[in-house]
Amino acid sequence: MADADPRIETDTAEAVTEAPPRKRNWLRPLLMFGVPLLLVAAAGAWWAMSGGTVSTDNAYVQQDKVSVASDVAGRIVEVAVKENQRVKAGDLLFRIDPEPYRIALAQADAAIANAQVQVTTLQASYQGTGADIQAARDRIASAQEDFARQQALMQRGFTTRARFEQAQHAVEQARASYQSAVASAEEARAKLSSGSAVPGVNPAIAAARAQREKALLDLERTARRAPVDGVISQSDRLQVGQMMMSGLPAVTIVRSGGSWVEANFKETDLADMRVGQPAEISFDAYPGLKLKGHVASIGAGTGSEFSVLPAQNANGNWVKVTQRVPVRIAIDEASPRQLIAGLSADVTVTTDE
Repeated sequence: MADADPRIETDTAEAVTEAPPRKRNWLRPLLMFGVPLLLVAAAGAWWAMSGGTVSTDNAYVQQDKVSVASDVAGRIVEVAVKENQRVKAGDLLFRIDPEPYRIALAQADAAIANAQVQVTTLQASYQGTGADIQAARDRIASAQEDFARQQALMQRGFTTRARFEQAQHAVEQARASYQSAVASAEEARAKLSSGSAVPGVNPAIAAARAQREKALLDLERTARRAPVDGVISQSDRLQVGQMMMSGLPAVTIVRSGGSWVEANFKETDLADMRVGQPAEISFDAYPGLKLKGHVASIGAGTGSEFSVLPAQNANGNWVKVTQRVPVRIAIDEASPRQLIAGLSADVTVTTDE
């Protein structure tokens, strides 16, 4: 032991004297309380900076779409538009073969002429009934004179009973002829009269004129024109030679202007939402484009409520799902880019105003 190396003893003494540093006790409380406070402060700052807003990316541009159908049936003989072509109200879209309707118009003109001839015949017949009535009156007077003469002779015994009865029967026949003439005159006058619906016009002529107006209207409707300004869509159904049925949609016009956004908000976002609140709209198709708008209306039902197959929750496998409510967002300013129906959009509504 006396021969031990003094350097080893010195190093051991130094190692014993150097104790390890003590851990700081403030780090653990800082992590336990500081991080939650920082998160709460960040959430409060985000809420204050957000200004009380709700947003959704489940939103799409909507436009009025007018489905144009043919008013009359027939074969298409002309197509004047193409897909995505812009049209003005009144522009020709397509034309139906007009020849059958021109023939119908000619038939209506013939019906009017026939009705006019019938009215002229009835007028002549009515005028003739006056002569028939007068002739019947004359026959009554002559028969009554003959009957009076035969009656006087019968009383004196200078005639036979058969001759007397014959004179009496002639009076009755003359009176019946008079009644028939009067009835014929009344019938002719009734046929010439007009009803309260078309005063002053014979019903037969009025019916023929109405038939002509319908034929003329059908002829005009063989040329189908655009009802509104817009862009043609689904024009592939228009082919020359194709038979077109009345009322069957032939082409669609996406109406120009009047675009709006249908935003589907969660039901939990509707608590503070009101009609008239301002909104900001951005579009996936046009990065950087933002338009101002406002809440125009809030849907009367959720999207699933009006679906083709509504959800049936009356079973044991029911799982609660947050519903979406369609909210109509009106666009308050003109867009520098074309708004196409169906474009995806993001909508942010400020609810604290």
